[in-house]
Amino acid sequence: MSSLLRGKDFITTQDFTKEEIDLFIETAFDLKKKLARGEIHPLLAYKTLYMIFYDESTRTRNAAETGITQLGGHGIFLSPDKMQAHHGETPSDTAKVLTRFGDGIAIRHCQFGVGNKYLNDIAESAEIPVINLQDDKYHPTQILADLMTIEERFGKDLKHIKVGISWAYAESHLKPLSVPQSQILLFPRYGMDVTLAYPEGFDLMPEIVEQAKQNAEAGGGSLKITHDMDEAFVDADIVIPKSWGGFYTIDNPMEADKRKEEIMEKVREHKDWICDERRMSLAKKHSVYMHALPADRGREVVDSVIDGPHSIVWDEAENRLHTMKAIMALVMGGRP
Repeated sequence: MSSLLRGKDFITTQDFTKEEIDLFIETAFDLKKKLARGEIHPLLAYKTLYMIFYDESTRTRNAAETGITQLGGHGIFLSPDKMQAHHGETPSDTAKVLTRFGDGIAIRHCQFGVGNKYLNDIAESAEIPVINLQDDKYHPTQILADLMTIEERFGKDLKHIKVGISWAYAESHLKPLSVPQSQILLFPRYGMDVTLAYPEGFDLMPEIVEQAKQNAEAGGGSLKITHDMDEAFVDADIVIPKSWGGFYTIDNPMEADKRKEEIMEKVREHKDWICDERRMSLAKKHSVYMHALPADRGREVVDSVIDGPHSIVWDEAENRLHTMKAIMALVMGGRP
């Protein structure tokens, strides 16, 4: 196991070179094979991961907790309302205490304008690696699983693979911007051509879009923005239609939590932004449908697509486990 990444925080893929990201993916493939063969691989024996979740989770929490168990360690779930953070303990104090006890801190905190800052405040004081399990800007563990799944289907040479990333209608909640933002940042670094579609007003963070354009120029890929959902599907190899909150439909995105109903009114104007059989027919015959899950069935996507032959969402979900294990093994690993 490489020692190059030992001790490094995993907050965004922007902090890693393409070669380092390749190492995460190669490690994930290796661990997936080991698990399939029934080979025990206790790379993190007796190590402890603290998992702080400010938001609900199915795949992310279970990928982390199952993963650390399979690596021979132990995961401890921490709910903020049961921690002293609920009574005002600072991120710095929390980080310093957990540093004395364990070997890694993993955090999900998606509140807009708050989450990423909280993770960085923890990382500044922690002397053990901090892993981002999703914040308001980035979801790097999901995007590594996406990349692994794409490589399984299309191989390692991804230049000019066309990816359609589109906003889709949903009412379950105001989903974070972090998944599409992490996708547009990483995919063009591998030479993929990304078309990003969303209704006017549902923009991603401007600074993230600008960085994604720079990544595309450096990586040989491209990023195109449109307000036509169909355009993201035309001749696409991969389609990823998923809702995200319309934070920029109000004057001050930082007030999104206070003005959720106002945003939801804007969301309801676009019920026709759904992934259905007609839109899938616009993509290439071999195209695949991906989604980070959970998907709002009947709103973001029809059942015949998510359960149909184009869908690889269950492979994508499974790969959350293998990529999470690779991240932990590489950043939390110690010398034998």
